[in-house]
Amino acid sequence: MVERVSTPLDLTYMALADPTRRAILQRLRSAEARVTEIAEPLPMSLAAVSKHIVVLERAGLVRREVRGRDHYLSADPQPLTEAEKWISDYTGFWERRADALADHLEQHLHEGPTP
Repeated sequence: MVERVSTPLDLTYMALADPTRRAILQRLRSAEARVTEIAEPLPMSLAAVSKHIVVLERAGLVRREVRGRDHYLSADPQPLTEAEKWISDYTGFWERRADALADHLEQHLHEGPTP
């Protein structure tokens, strides 16, 4: 098996690939929260939620601040900028391809059938 170093973009998409991690980010959009507050509504153990949080932290999407015994998390949307740019670049590519196909079909529609 080949091991490779994950890029920030890889880590972002890997973190966003899981619905639990997306739910955690959604919860943190409005305000910071303690880890226990985030874990409470989720149908899994605190240990499982912590593993999801570590993935989000590794991707830079979540920041942790320890205050006494409490761990507070906040969202950091900065890594999403690169992910959004990547999607935007490919959206433009596919839009150009779709436009070229539409032009090609339109041209052949007006030419009629070939004898």
